[in-house]
Amino acid sequence: MKYFKFLIIICFVGMLFSCGGDDDICESGEGTPRIKVAFKSLESGKAVTLDSLYVAVDYGSGKVQLGKTTKIDSRLIPLRVDDSPYTDVFFRLADKGEESHVRINYTTKSMYVSPGCGIKKTYENLNPQLIQSNPVQKLEAGQNQIENEDKTNLFLLF
Repeated sequence: MKYFKFLIIICFVGMLFSCGGDDDICESGEGTPRIKVAFKSLESGKAVTLDSLYVAVDYGSGKVQLGKTTKIDSRLIPLRVDDSPYTDVFFRLADKGEESHVRINYTTKSMYVSPGCGIKKTYENLNPQLIQSNPVQKLEAGQNQIENEDKTNLFLLF
């Protein structure tokens, strides 16, 4: 019986010391950044707030709807993390309205962050193309690389 108590105490103490830090949580923004898209008026060139915006992205297996946002002045959109050199993004102002098709070309660079976060991709040499132009009339490039989500990378002119 003495050995049984001793074994239980050793197991309990071992469990206490085996609890490590939160390596499995990637909280400090170390993950793959998203592209920041903002909106401008075509006539004035000034920033505008859209009443509603619907965004869809083709991640290689068909369009994925990212949902509707209202009263928006910018939007963060995740890009593809595979080895594709581009991501197709679709924008609409109404649920059943016309859709603009924007292709964002880039080169990627990968780097190891931590066991919890894994590999982080950064995007460089951004080159957006407007393939279908209604309701978005024109594109304006912002920051040419995506390392974090602080700066605007693309402006859509409506």
